[in-house]
Amino acid sequence: MRLRTLAPLLLAALPGLASATGLLDAWRAAEQHDREHAVARAAHAAAQPRRDQAAALWRPGVALTAAAGWGQGDTEMRGAHFSAPGMGAASGVDFGTSIHGGTATRWALQASQPLYNPQRRAQQQQLGLQADMAELEWQAARQALMLRTAQRYFDLAVAEESLRVLDRQLAAVQQAATEAQDRFTLGDAPVTDTHEARARLAALRAQRLAAQTALDIQRRALADSTGLPPTALSAQLPQAAADEATAPRTLQDWQQDAEAANPAIRLRQLAADIAQAEAQRHSRAASATVDLVAQAAQDRLQGGSSARNKNLNALVGVQLTVPLSTGGYRSAKEQEALRLHEAAQAQVQSTREQVAQQVHGAWLGLHLGAERVQALAEALAASEARRDATQLGHAVGDRTLLDRLNTENDAAAARLALAQARAGLRLDRLRLAALAGRLDEDALRGAE
Repeated sequence: MRLRTLAPLLLAALPGLASATGLLDAWRAAEQHDREHAVARAAHAAAQPRRDQAAALWRPGVALTAAAGWGQGDTEMRGAHFSAPGMGAASGVDFGTSIHGGTATRWALQASQPLYNPQRRAQQQQLGLQADMAELEWQAARQALMLRTAQRYFDLAVAEESLRVLDRQLAAVQQAATEAQDRFTLGDAPVTDTHEARARLAALRAQRLAAQTALDIQRRALADSTGLPPTALSAQLPQAAADEATAPRTLQDWQQDAEAANPAIRLRQLAADIAQAEAQRHSRAASATVDLVAQAAQDRLQGGSSARNKNLNALVGVQLTVPLSTGGYRSAKEQEALRLHEAAQAQVQSTREQVAQQVHGAWLGLHLGAERVQALAEALAASEARRDATQLGHAVGDRTLLDRLNTENDAAAARLALAQARAGLRLDRLRLAALAGRLDEDALRGAE
């Protein structure tokens, strides 16, 4: 783990020595630096405390209370019979135990152990489900960062390729413009060839400025996410791979995986389970509780007279609590929770449909994208052969300069389209893995 953390720092410290950054390296740097991911990491840290809260609900609780203040106590006793050794016996005795204005103190120590408490059981279930949601949100956040990093990485790779293609095209058009000027000077070509070459050259220079701007923007976006300096970032375009020919798994397989492991579906289902537990907390069956209790308390009242009242009591036993009426509050909360549970269940079904549509779209993009990449590769080969033939034809006078410039443009467009298609194919593969809950470093490594 330390090596993963140090690698981005080494690249940042030695920008001049940094070669093309790999997708996996960009992800590992983003994992340590991305701000959105830092927020998700902090939220994920709340999962374990929720599990601790759930476990603590069924542990004994101990409370100590103490109070002091001013008080008074009036007692009256009539017809008492008193006898004591050496003092004889007397009837109708009055005891002066009243205190009018004195110091009152009280302390109580109580311990309780829940034995039967449906409300706590439902609350424990909710806390456990909330902890599970935090874990799933963390998994979803990691996959989202992987996708964002891959999107930014391939956007940078395509922007760099676009600039390279324009540079090659500029060099070719510059050469053609020079040749056109030379031939015009010799009287071997019309002046229109010179104007056409200059016009195309000016247009390409404008395109290059726009491409350079786009490249700087893409590099800045990836640098902000990874924490690497822009000078150390140079993305690699995905190369042709044997697995581009076909999609290895069927749509039904991907749909089943997404149904079982898609983070969005699982989060919605957990939210529905939490709403159901909330309804159980407020049901009539959950109102009664049974606790094992132990308590000791002392009340003391002492005034200016000689009288002093002190009361000490202790209890160990079982306590049953049954709310008789809440004024309709409990039933209203139960109805609210039931309606929210119905809404959450509807959200689960809606999310399932959305995920199924997304899986279908990504699978089609992967399945048909492979064929598109193959077709574009053949188109590029044909465009380059046509360009070479046209260049030769122009040299011997069979083709015009405009034909040559057009074939240069077509070959450049075909090369850029192939680069974009290959990047899009890798992204569709990663999106499909994320929808199925299977996006990880191995998937990123396979997309390089």
